[in-house]
Amino acid sequence: MVSTLPADALVRAQTGEPAALSLIYQSLSPAVLGYFSGRGSEDPEALTQDVFLAVFSRLESVTGGLPGLRTFTFSVAHARYVDEVRRRTRAPVLVGYEVDGDTRTTDSAEEVALGNLDVAGGLLEQLSTDQREVILLRIVAELPIDQVAEILGKSAGSVKQLQRRGLLRLKDLVQPNESEAP
Repeated sequence: MVSTLPADALVRAQTGEPAALSLIYQSLSPAVLGYFSGRGSEDPEALTQDVFLAVFSRLESVTGGLPGLRTFTFSVAHARYVDEVRRRTRAPVLVGYEVDGDTRTTDSAEEVALGNLDVAGGLLEQLSTDQREVILLRIVAELPIDQVAEILGKSAGSVKQLQRRGLLRLKDLVQPNESEAP
């Protein structure tokens, strides 16, 4: 429930009167709390308290009467929310991992990658050295053609041609033509 502020509440609060400070808090805090809750703040109550600590410490600089106080309060609230969002993006929430509670098992990424290299390595060995380098840099390392060309000291056109020929050769190795089948 939002209470209405008397017209002289700001002037009394600027002189440090506790009852006026309490009236301002009781009147504006529900709206500030609603603002933080509506924005999805992690701890809207704590941010609301921070806002009023800042507002009350700078109450003497507020001009424009009660509308000016409300504007100032919500500008501080918005700044606190922006600070919270920035803090969250810089330091994400970390969740602890409990080994005893995790019953899932799977091969490690290293084991999977090495196993795949054994299969793919045999196929890649059947390509020319240039084709193998281009395929590894383009497909595995996901580098663009111009970077592969720069790394290998070749033109972009030759890299495209080596990639095309290498992929066609791998396709033939994986799916032999019916005419070659016994």
